[in-house]
Amino acid sequence: MHVPDGFLSVPVSIATGVVAAGAIGLALRNSRAELLDDRKAPMVGIVATVIFATQMINFPVGAGTSGHLLGGALAAVLLGPWTAILALSAVVIVQALLFADGGLTALGTNITLMGLVTVTVSWWVFRGLIRVLPARRWSLAVGAAIGGLLSVPASAIAFVGLFAIGGQVAVPLGPVLTAMIGWHTLIGIGEAIITGLIVAAVLASRPDLVYGAQFQRSAPAAMTEAVPT
Repeated sequence: MHVPDGFLSVPVSIATGVVAAGAIGLALRNSRAELLDDRKAPMVGIVATVIFATQMINFPVGAGTSGHLLGGALAAVLLGPWTAILALSAVVIVQALLFADGGLTALGTNITLMGLVTVTVSWWVFRGLIRVLPARRWSLAVGAAIGGLLSVPASAIAFVGLFAIGGQVAVPLGPVLTAMIGWHTLIGIGEAIITGLIVAAVLASRPDLVYGAQFQRSAPAAMTEAVPT
């Protein structure tokens, strides 16, 4: 999913840079409410490290792009959506600066696609599902997994939209759409499995550290260990 330099037009790159900067600014202001408990602070580094490691495993998609696990659902459910945006943005920035994974001029695009789109889609899918699923611990893991499954192709579709507006590579839009959605649907399945397993593992040992647990129907207002199995 890392977009290289020159793949999209300058206006599109600037526009996504503005969107990314605005999202980071809002996240910096709103993430404080998600980290009121000091015990959760180490989780940010742990989740970012896990996402960083999984994003370094790339699958070629074609036309100079690659696909990989994204981690938006995992970060959103464990940390909260605003903190998740910050964590994913930090991962993308480090990858671009130290590992040349994604272009510097495309930094705003990559943050928008991998940080903003995945977190937003997965978080609201998760929130919707835990409202209708039984108030059980497994429902949180299932909601996170399905959120992860849908967030990956959603990010791919967003990329195709940007490519349709300002693509600078002589590749027909149809094959790009087919390749991106096809590959990222498969990647989304892997993302769902990994996200569900990790969230289930954290719930089994420290459910109070799962930010999304507080929004489950019939769950207590605070993130406690009272979430039933």
